[in-house]
Amino acid sequence: MDLFEKISADIKSAMLAKDRVRLETLRGVKKEFLEAKTAPGADGTLTDEAATKILVKMVKQRKESAEIYSGQNRPELAADELAQAAIIEEYLPRQLSEAELTAELQAIIARVGASSAKDMGKVMGVASKELAGRAEGRAISAKVKELLS
Repeated sequence: MDLFEKISADIKSAMLAKDRVRLETLRGVKKEFLEAKTAPGADGTLTDEAATKILVKMVKQRKESAEIYSGQNRPELAADELAQAAIIEEYLPRQLSEAELTAELQAIIARVGASSAKDMGKVMGVASKELAGRAEGRAISAKVKELLS
């Protein structure tokens, strides 16, 4: 079962459970998936890799919104955004720990043959593809800088 089918099935479960937040969140996810499937130039299918990218983007948006709401002293809106982010994160692969991220990046650096900060672009290109959905771009970038300097 791919991510699109899993989300569709979970929408039905959320309806039956009368879980308003989960239902609203999953409907938003399905909407994004449908837009990606029917976008100009799309072939009408959605790979799990593309779906994962969409989910990562949605989690990032929710967390940024929550940060803004917190800054504006609107904790109830921030809590809603964080609840939605948590629901979406359930469909993402398990996030790498700090140690796992370091180990993965050291392997990529060795494979690419990077030795200085000048090679950061080469490492980031490979790392971004291989670690998509398992680590945040900012965390990858910061760790690569640390390892190459």
